Amino acid sequence: MLMFRERRLAYRTIEGWARSVLLEVGAIRECEEHGWMQDRTDPHAHHRAIEIAREMPPPGVSPEAAAIAVAEVLDGIGDTCPECCRKRGTDDGLFGSDSA
Repeated sequence: MLMFRERRLAYRTIEGWARSVLLEVGAIRECEEHGWMQDRTDPHAHHRAIEIAREMPPPGVSPEAAAIAVAEVLDGIGDTCPECCRKRGTDDGLFGSDSA
């Protein structure tokens, strides 16, 4: 007898889901050289990601919790790759250094 297994979701955490939404709308991108996520600073993409979170949250998650997860993941992503900055010999103001 043919049996079907329930398909697992591609993400395991709400943060993973939020990251996939941000990638899908183009709000973040991956550094091609090092793999760090970078904020593309596109306000329209940020807004669209929040809209998607509210309209289509993952199963078992409220629309508000999904929107908060997207905002928190976005807040934790910078617009530069830390390894690229180290390679150039500058931290572009990252990590609290003074350039006086």
